[in-house]
Amino acid sequence: MRLLRMMMGLCLLAAVSLTPGLASATNYTLWINGRTGGGTIGNYNSFTYWGPSSTAAGVNKKAVNWDGYNSISSQSGHIRDALDCFCTGNNWCYIATHSAGDMMMGYVLANYGGSARVKKNASPNSSGVCGNSDGSSQTGWNIKWVRAASGAGGGSELADYGSWAVGDPLTKDLKTATARAMYNHNTTRNIWFYMYAGAKGTAYSGILPGQDDEAVAYHSSGGVAGSSGGSYCNPSDWFCNDLTLGTAANEGGSTKWSYHSVSFRDDNEAYNHYANGNWQGIVSVVRSAMVSSAL
Repeated sequence: MRLLRMMMGLCLLAAVSLTPGLASATNYTLWINGRTGGGTIGNYNSFTYWGPSSTAAGVNKKAVNWDGYNSISSQSGHIRDALDCFCTGNNWCYIATHSAGDMMMGYVLANYGGSARVKKNASPNSSGVCGNSDGSSQTGWNIKWVRAASGAGGGSELADYGSWAVGDPLTKDLKTATARAMYNHNTTRNIWFYMYAGAKGTAYSGILPGQDDEAVAYHSSGGVAGSSGGSYCNPSDWFCNDLTLGTAANEGGSTKWSYHSVSFRDDNEAYNHYANGNWQGIVSVVRSAMVSSAL
């Protein structure tokens, strides 16, 4: 009788393992770069923009590379390819972004997050495109949340005033009025954006209002809503309104975009904008959060 029960158990296990639709789920951590790019597009193991690929940066980490030069709309296909690859079917994704990568992710969710996506097999070709899994589709992607290091979804005054003396399409997108009108920032498909705002600015970033990390001011990195940027600071600064943590309205009454929450405000002014090819600056704070929470 005992032998019979063992044989029946083995048969049941084999049947379950061969049953379509019961494939095991896998979690992935996707890192979406910002301005200037650097990683090889289509190669999800190319972490040149961020730092050494050997550094822990979340479960099954993938670098979602785009050129960081051309417009958000023209480059968004690379992000959609990655989301289709790793965030459909039984698989789920944690997303980390930096700078303009926040704008990119917001744009993709607002414009494509409600569309039908064919489920993919998480086995990309050299162009970063995956094959179909079972031929079925789903609405949008399986995303746990997004963590944004110095999110530029609200644009940067450095683009407004020509401090980036270049004529690339992305810089035009990063003008504050353009960035804020580019897509509906409140439409995140109920996916939370957790914002990490750096404050180690320098003298030349004086045209950035309030606290900043040398490239992006708190109004953007803190997810503050509205058609233009404002001046927001740490509580220790008496001369402008405080950027609040979480989803609460800021001092002075301004609100954050829906599903945007400030997880980190750089009260000690310790983190600047730049990863420096070594997971540095405000990226280091997000990396630590991804390692501890993306399981």
